[in-house]
Amino acid sequence: MKYSILKSTFLTVAAAGLLASCGSGGAIVSPAIGNIDSTPLKTQALTDEQAKNWKDMDLVSDTIPGMSVNKAYTEILKGEKGKTVIVAVIDSGVDVEHEDLDGVIWTNKGEIAGNGKDDDNNGYIDDVHGWNFLGDIVDENLEYERIVRDKAMLPADVVAKAQKEYDGKVNVATLQKNRYEELLQSLNEADKVLTAHLGKSDYTKEEVLGIKTEDESIINAQGALNFFYVRGLSSAQEGRETLTGLIDGVIGLLNGDNLKTNYRKDILNDDQYVWDTPVYGNNEYSGPDPEKADAFHGTHVAGIIAAERDNGLGVNGVANNVEIMVLRAVSTGDEYDKDIAKAIRYAADNGAKVINGSFGKYHSPNAQWVWDAIKYAETKDVLFVNAAGNEGIDTDFTQVYPQDQVMAGTEISDNFLTVGALNFEYGSGLLAGFSNYGKSSVDVFAPGVAIYSTAPLNEYRNAGGTSMASPATAGVAAVIRSQYPKLTASQVKHVIMDSGLTTSARVIVGGNPEDTKPFAETTVSGKMVNLYNALILASKI
Repeated sequence: MKYSILKSTFLTVAAAGLLASCGSGGAIVSPAIGNIDSTPLKTQALTDEQAKNWKDMDLVSDTIPGMSVNKAYTEILKGEKGKTVIVAVIDSGVDVEHEDLDGVIWTNKGEIAGNGKDDDNNGYIDDVHGWNFLGDIVDENLEYERIVRDKAMLPADVVAKAQKEYDGKVNVATLQKNRYEELLQSLNEADKVLTAHLGKSDYTKEEVLGIKTEDESIINAQGALNFFYVRGLSSAQEGRETLTGLIDGVIGLLNGDNLKTNYRKDILNDDQYVWDTPVYGNNEYSGPDPEKADAFHGTHVAGIIAAERDNGLGVNGVANNVEIMVLRAVSTGDEYDKDIAKAIRYAADNGAKVINGSFGKYHSPNAQWVWDAIKYAETKDVLFVNAAGNEGIDTDFTQVYPQDQVMAGTEISDNFLTVGALNFEYGSGLLAGFSNYGKSSVDVFAPGVAIYSTAPLNEYRNAGGTSMASPATAGVAAVIRSQYPKLTASQVKHVIMDSGLTTSARVIVGGNPEDTKPFAETTVSGKMVNLYNALILASKI
């Protein structure tokens, strides 16, 4: 990966010399990161160590566009513990027994574990580390499918929008089915030719590509198999299984199978359209799977925020004095408005000061429930950090939920921070190709490509998305709230937005090299999140 030297201007948030005192008593004497116009930038690929930790790197000293986390701990936070901050992770669940997370999981001190009672009278029985609002649900429909299924009980405008998307998916599925069936027929015919030529059915990729012949039928068969080889499939059988699965999927869509399922009713016995219902769910924080596979996303997110620092294991989380409250409310499909709203209120009522929401959708039949919950969290001084989405679109013109505004209008509250994803390439490719963006709808950008973090069963893996950029920012927010506990959620939001680094360069948006914008026009603040500068600015307020 190459890095080019760009004309860049960075916000200097403090004057030279002695700055205001840290919330925990120390004095910040380091200057903010300044203009680096003359700094030569990296021209070689990241090392393995840099690739695993690039979100923590510093653009000046490391020539990598991370959040200057290591610099902040070395120069500002050394010896400064601060106040413990509870961060609620509303996600797919978390492996609370993970070796790099077990020491940072929130424990509800008002609850006695395993006694089957609601000791703290908050309505949830044995909610020792949070709550699982999904119960045993793993699979789920997308919201537009649920709306089409339940259209008789929903507003006409909500149904019309969902029906339009559903009809579009059906039309595409018809074309896909024909294409997949053609590919399957071509594969079967090629397999028959190659099996006869090689005298066996278990031939290898190397044997197929090594055939030297002028026989046109064999050359065509080679080409047909190579179509699958270059897409990562190793055999005709694997290609056949893949295509069969794809065909079954589109047939299911064409037959309306997803409109016939109601996981919510069948598994949870709850009505998603009725707010005032008895408490539902349980305290299985990683979900029903004993292998915890469904909890990968939430476990990865939790590690970015708070994996135990400097313990000799895995990774370092951004924040060093955090407790993770686990709120399972996001399945393999779209999340429910009801679950998200109740999870936000649970977090606010049980002491969380930061909420991370690495989720989002484009249909929301009860969006007001979520917006009301966000405003409720604001009254409790809770900052909500949310992923911008991974469709590579300008969300100023497409409504995303739970985005805290309606189509680039006035924000409903000032405690909501929307985060897009950065790539580790400091240049025109600075924005992740998949990341949503928006001059009035995306507040900041943070590292979100190939982020190394915790995975269930004491493992560690890479993952990318605005889902990773959001917890990176939530970690920064937690550090600020730890060191400067008197700052409000709104103040912390604006410290993060005002203190970030910026560039005057044009960047590719939506992954299309032909479509570029000045970085400042892709986000409200025009900034990349930077912990080092944020702490300096926070110290001056």
